[in-house]
Amino acid sequence: MSESYNSGSSNIHEYTVSELSGALKRTVEDIFGHVRVRAEISGLKRAASGHVYLTLKDDRAVIDGVMWRGTADRLSFRPEDGLEVVCTGKLTTYPGRSKYQIVIEAMEPAGVGALMALLEERKKKLAAEGLFDPARKRPLPYLPQVIGVVTSPTGAVIRDILHRLRDRFPTHVLLWPVLVQGDTAAAQIAEAIRGFNALEGGGAIPRPDLLIVARGGGSLEDLWAFNEEDVVRAAAESRIPLISAVGHETDTTLIDYASDRRAPTPTAAAEIAVPVRSELLAYVEDQDRRIRRSLSRAISDRRDRLAGLARGLRDPASLIAEKTQHLDHLDSRLRQSVVGNLNVKRHQYMGAAANLRPQLLHRTLGQYGDALRQAERQMTRSILIRRERAADRLTASARLLESLSFRRVLKRGYSIVWDEAGRPISSVGGAAAGRRVEIEFSDGRAAATFDGAAPKRAAAAPPSGKQGETTATQKPKPKPKQESLF
Repeated sequence: MSESYNSGSSNIHEYTVSELSGALKRTVEDIFGHVRVRAEISGLKRAASGHVYLTLKDDRAVIDGVMWRGTADRLSFRPEDGLEVVCTGKLTTYPGRSKYQIVIEAMEPAGVGALMALLEERKKKLAAEGLFDPARKRPLPYLPQVIGVVTSPTGAVIRDILHRLRDRFPTHVLLWPVLVQGDTAAAQIAEAIRGFNALEGGGAIPRPDLLIVARGGGSLEDLWAFNEEDVVRAAAESRIPLISAVGHETDTTLIDYASDRRAPTPTAAAEIAVPVRSELLAYVEDQDRRIRRSLSRAISDRRDRLAGLARGLRDPASLIAEKTQHLDHLDSRLRQSVVGNLNVKRHQYMGAAANLRPQLLHRTLGQYGDALRQAERQMTRSILIRRERAADRLTASARLLESLSFRRVLKRGYSIVWDEAGRPISSVGGAAAGRRVEIEFSDGRAAATFDGAAPKRAAAAPPSGKQGETTATQKPKPKPKQESLF
């Protein structure tokens, strides 16, 4: 028996793969050279060459189809997924993949597909219940600490999301692995959404601040799990804000209407979920610079204003001297006025006394003298009280002037540099080498000359009692003598 099947003794013709594929191609094309098929379009794609590739299906089988560019350009309508059509063409095979397909030569619409009709009916039902109401949608957190992702653990979707999050803003991600296609996919997706919502805050597994339900592109049948009623209700019930990222930008599923935000692609969902960390850092740095500039400008403005107010103040010693002189002048005028009034009254009474009898005159003069002495004492007390009050006001004014004087600043260790014209030097630009200046301290002035060298930390001066021995000769200015106020 083994010899009867030996390749050397068998009469069966040996085909090459190409010969066998060619024979099958010729057989299929001869038998099914002209067929007419009624089916639903699924997975329609238009290539850059203009050719259209699609799948024709019913409830039990599918067949690939291709429509060349010339035929596609002659169509009077635009074919779409879910559209039921009647196609005329011929069957052929594709030897490169051992597949058979129909080359469509004509296509006409036959009505809306069953899946699309079911989808539209379900959409109306859920919308009537308010699951798609915009008022139910919650705002997304600006910077979520934990992001929960519901998708397949082996696909490119999770890698795209993680890569995009790592580029923009690294965030803790929790993956709930599910099937995204097949009979059990819808139940797993709904369970994952509800499972994330059931997590307690502060538990062993952190509760996400944001959910992303994602899947790559595919045909209507591939994405059908995200149109299931259980998945849509789970998304609408989620207390955690949810982003749907199912398919490509042109794909739309019912979960997109129930989610809080729809992303055209899974990568776009990651971009929506978190901001760009580098942009946030740049924004914070820009705000910091603006605050620093504002504070610096405010301090500079107030420093200039204080300097202007200080220039407008007069020397406290001169103000006190003027007030002292004015008080002395008032005291002199008051004394002269009192003495003059006394002399006038004395002459009046002496003239009246000449007409009185001696006894009456003596008694009258005695009474007048007592009254005059009492009036003089009262006037003296009044003068003293007014002088004390004036002295108190003058003392208060002197203390106020002293508190506003720049000399109090000099006593804290500061000094003023005056140029040859007696003007203060307020910037380093006026410190020209060889320029002679005077430096005013709290107890006097000292002459100095700029040498143009960079400032160095001065060593402690020997206890000689002299200041500025190296660059300045002290010229103490005598203090103004305080005159008596009285």
